[in-house]
Amino acid sequence: MMSTATKAKRERLKPPITNVGFIGWLKTNLFNTWYNSVLTVLILAMLGWLIPPLIRWAFIDSLWNSSAQACRDIDGACWSIIPHNIKFIFLGFFPSGQEWRPILAMILLLGLVIYSKDLSRWKKSLAWMWLVNIIVMGTLMYGGIFGLPVVETSQWSGLPLTLTLSFFGMVVAYPFGVLLALGRRSKMPAIKTMSVVYIEMIRGVPLISLLFMSSVMFPLFLPEGVTIDKVLRALVAIILFTAAYIAEVVRGGLQAMPRGQYEAADSLGLNYNQTMRLIILPQALKIVIPPTVGILLSAFKDTSLVVIIALYDVLKTTMVTLSNPNWTGYSTEAYIFLAILYFIFCYAMSSYSRKLEKDLHTGH
Repeated sequence: MMSTATKAKRERLKPPITNVGFIGWLKTNLFNTWYNSVLTVLILAMLGWLIPPLIRWAFIDSLWNSSAQACRDIDGACWSIIPHNIKFIFLGFFPSGQEWRPILAMILLLGLVIYSKDLSRWKKSLAWMWLVNIIVMGTLMYGGIFGLPVVETSQWSGLPLTLTLSFFGMVVAYPFGVLLALGRRSKMPAIKTMSVVYIEMIRGVPLISLLFMSSVMFPLFLPEGVTIDKVLRALVAIILFTAAYIAEVVRGGLQAMPRGQYEAADSLGLNYNQTMRLIILPQALKIVIPPTVGILLSAFKDTSLVVIIALYDVLKTTMVTLSNPNWTGYSTEAYIFLAILYFIFCYAMSSYSRKLEKDLHTGH
């Protein structure tokens, strides 16, 4: 049996009841010093002042599925603007009766993105699945075969346009950025100079200027009668802009590689291409996953800038909705909905990047 002295010693070693559980967490994290205690009280007081009116405006005094006229008589939020205009906000000017086509195309895109999350599925068969999926998506969106009416890209709008510009912009910009990073570190003066000039020139101007040039100035240099689709021009501008930033991030990863990695490759008799493909790039690209994802998130949000060249992405269709006299004055509700939509996509990308870091053992 345990002696009385041992029992007494264990009792003395037990942490005080106020240092365990929820009370202990509060004491350790929020009230551990006098200034932390003051800040905690002030923040709680501010939240107590802000949150009740916000809840009352957003939920208690709000309307969720009523007419625009009914919203004029309330003090709360008019969320009715969303269900009454959700079709136009999401699909824009896509022809009536053909809305199923962009919906199915986006379902295929998002479904294959989700399917591709598992690293064990990264095989040649997945590449073929993506190729077939892109062809099917293009057929659904544009039409012209299998009895589908042709839908010009000028009618592509809303969420499908946003996802098309952002997804294909990021997918193409990433390998292009890697090539630029390798070019900037090349020992061949011509390639290095061209890479440096391109990267510094593109990073020195805002995306708006590239979009403006692609939409307004570039067509002026084309031969008479030759035109290039506006959506394609915007996509190229986004790719060129994003690739320049990715190149600098990847270059940082390449510079972080120890010299011993190159020497080990030389000792194995590997040439430059084999060294980069098998040893250096796999490690460097893993290192720079967090900053790369940050750039890709910015690229996704920057697609909203295409409004300046009259492309009706999901932001522009929301703005058009607000120009309707019936719904004028409810921009707060519309933009909150839009912010939540952007947050969902950005959070999904951020969550996947954390999972990828964990799967590749790059975290600490």
